[in-house]
Amino acid sequence: MTEQPTPPGALTRAVSGYLDHLTVERALAANTLSSYRRDLTRYVDYLTRIGVGDLAAVAEAHITEYLARLREGDAEHPKLSASSAARAVSAVRGLHRFAVRDGLSAVDPARDVKPPGTPRRLPKALPVGDIERLLAVVGDDTPRGLRDRALLELLYGTGARISEAVGSCVDDVDLASGVATLHGKGGRTRLVPVGGYARRAVEAYLVRGRPTLAAAGRGNPTLFLNARGTPLSRQSAWTILRRAAKKAEISSDISPHTLRHSYATHLLDGGADVRVVQELLGHASVTTTQIYTLVTVERLREVYASAHPRALA
Repeated sequence: MTEQPTPPGALTRAVSGYLDHLTVERALAANTLSSYRRDLTRYVDYLTRIGVGDLAAVAEAHITEYLARLREGDAEHPKLSASSAARAVSAVRGLHRFAVRDGLSAVDPARDVKPPGTPRRLPKALPVGDIERLLAVVGDDTPRGLRDRALLELLYGTGARISEAVGSCVDDVDLASGVATLHGKGGRTRLVPVGGYARRAVEAYLVRGRPTLAAAGRGNPTLFLNARGTPLSRQSAWTILRRAAKKAEISSDISPHTLRHSYATHLLDGGADVRVVQELLGHASVTTTQIYTLVTVERLREVYASAHPRALA
């Protein structure tokens, strides 16, 4: 195939086409798209400054230099961490794959450019005792208190992402069968069991709390509502969790994702198969889930070091 010269402004049009592709065909989240747009705008600015006007003229050396500049920073941009630079390079690699597929370039100059390695950070999980204290102090018998307890019980009881929990509708939770439908990333939907504590908390909220909150709105089907009868925001959910953590005297940093990490870690500690946990978390690959096994191994090492008479040399 003969490459066609790319007209002026084609870099910007190529980025727009790629972002449209991610929006329509990949259904990426709005926050992810915003990050990609920011990263690719910076990449186009870099190419323009060095006199490269189309993707077909980009060489591997250009991308390697761009990565180095990301890590070093310049007068306009602070240097990026390894993880942020890796995300930026991922956006660039995706753009060039798209360009080859759409005939804007015959070769992919980013194919062999590797993003910077990032340290593998273990997910943060709370001990079971901390979780029990947290759930014991959250909420009260008011409509909002019943909602707060139901929310945290559901987060820990299902391993739901915060977006999945606050985006759930009343019909997504089947209390009779003890199953919840969670709508995850990329339009993927999964069914997860709901334990007895979460079922009772959600039922109490639906019977004694949600009707009062819903009366202020217009029949919104969302499960968790605020005082105005509209869907509870993720920011409000964070506030609920932080308030409960403070009341439970949990000093470590905590977020809704901490409950998800704790859910996965405690399942593995209890003997659950990693592939079952993969399905429950909605991970597309078991590799993503296997990081939680590192948490369990580390805990086993700690117990061994403190309890075994010949653990220390």
